Amino acid sequence: MDKTKKPTILIGLIVGVLLTVTLIAIFFLATRAIGTPFVPFDMFDWVGRVLPGEVITFGIDLIVTTITTFQLGETSSAAKTAEQFMAVGGMFITCVISAGILFAILNRVKVTSRYLPGLILGLVIGAPVMFISSQVNLTATTSTFVSSLWIILAFVGWGIAVNWAYDRLNTVDEKVKADATPDGVQQLDRRNFLVTLGGATAAITVVGSGIGLLLGQNETASQEIALNVAEGEGAEPWSASNELPNANDPLQPAPGTRPELTPLDNHYRIDINTLPPVVNEAEWTLQISGLVENPTNLTLADIRDNYEPMHQFVTLACISNRLGGDLTSTTLWTGVPLKNILEQVKPGAEATHLKITSADNFDEYVAIDVVNNDDRVMLAYAWDGLPLKTKHGFPLRVYIPNHYGMKQPKWITTIEAVAEWQPGWWVRRGWDRDAIMHTTSVIDTVAVDDVIPGEGDAKLIPIGGIAHAGSRGISKVEIQVDGGEWVEAELRQPLSETTWVIWRYNWPFQTGTHTFAVRTYDGEGAAQIETVASPRPSGATGIYTVTETI
Repeated sequence: MDKTKKPTILIGLIVGVLLTVTLIAIFFLATRAIGTPFVPFDMFDWVGRVLPGEVITFGIDLIVTTITTFQLGETSSAAKTAEQFMAVGGMFITCVISAGILFAILNRVKVTSRYLPGLILGLVIGAPVMFISSQVNLTATTSTFVSSLWIILAFVGWGIAVNWAYDRLNTVDEKVKADATPDGVQQLDRRNFLVTLGGATAAITVVGSGIGLLLGQNETASQEIALNVAEGEGAEPWSASNELPNANDPLQPAPGTRPELTPLDNHYRIDINTLPPVVNEAEWTLQISGLVENPTNLTLADIRDNYEPMHQFVTLACISNRLGGDLTSTTLWTGVPLKNILEQVKPGAEATHLKITSADNFDEYVAIDVVNNDDRVMLAYAWDGLPLKTKHGFPLRVYIPNHYGMKQPKWITTIEAVAEWQPGWWVRRGWDRDAIMHTTSVIDTVAVDDVIPGEGDAKLIPIGGIAHAGSRGISKVEIQVDGGEWVEAELRQPLSETTWVIWRYNWPFQTGTHTFAVRTYDGEGAAQIETVASPRPSGATGIYTVTETI
């Protein structure tokens, strides 16, 4: 009687772990080496497009809470890293469970064709993944046919490898019959096989991931070199060799206040993609169509060279930013007033809105009256004197004053004049229709290590931060200590009418534990909303406080 013990589901899960890690590493290496899709990210992006808005919001809140609680760094960068880990984890779990299921099936079904079950498993997973990737991928440089063929072959190979591992673990050497061999010998043989398989997959994973990372670094360097060559002296941002317009303002920010102009690499990035869309300028045009007299296609060179550029310092904030969060940044935008382009294409009398669509199919609507009545509404192609980085919307993004970032598409590909407003991407998912930026103030620093002398023997502690109200400006900022009277702070001249204002208050030093609060008023004297509200659906509100022991 054959006493051979079939491989258990647990062993199948272990095999799934070893082979799936290797599969992910191979996908990563191929992405870096030849530009095929990185499947885990495509699947994650697809899930984000089909889930209900409430589920997406719950996920966003959970990620932000985790980042804030454990102080994992700047929110937008940490969130993208978390999304990438979740994407890889999602594929990992799916494939591992699938391997366990295959082992369970093979233990119960007699198969005449040796590797057919593994091939079927690979097709069952690979076919829908191939289809989904072809719909959402925006970063692959290989053709759709090559990308699709690669995905199918990779998953079929993985499925056959799982099948082969089962077959190997289930085989009893003719020289060592199960009825003549202790169970321990058979278990040792399987253990040795798993160790060998683990060593081989670990080697492939480490080597593949290492080469992939190296190729990725080289690719980034090559892209930067190509950009510098194309732009001549574009390697240096405008701010590196120019003074800010308020450089002579006598009020200096309190030590520890955030930079007045956000470095480009630190500017927040929130969008619907695990990896930003890669747009090839040589193949890109802006298509303007719909209810217009003169439909047109504009290259980036057309936009840069045929229209007078405008430059505007802008503070942009994410509607999902929590009270006092870091999803707010300021930089110099360069572009062309959208009004000037509309004068060329001539929207018809029945056209009321523009539908702006991005390379990732993100869309939003803006009223034509808003565009015609505000010269600051621009199609931007540069930040801080440099072409937009890929992650920030290259080649083109829109700026609409006084609105949160959810209303401002990046990677723009088409603008269509339409007869009526429709809900855009985030509005369809339950966020505010208008997304007007709330008046907001934040304490960045209580500079306890930078005490300055006051009158007589008094010592003063600088307190500082920012306040902004979209394009409405700031007229006053007030500070409160330990629930006492509100005292007016000093304001530094803003970089422009559409940026935050740096404020400072020199507080008379007192030992003990103190709670500091800040509130502000917009340019028309309207106070910020003091009622506490979460970001969804219209943006966070409330009074920001900080407690310090001095």
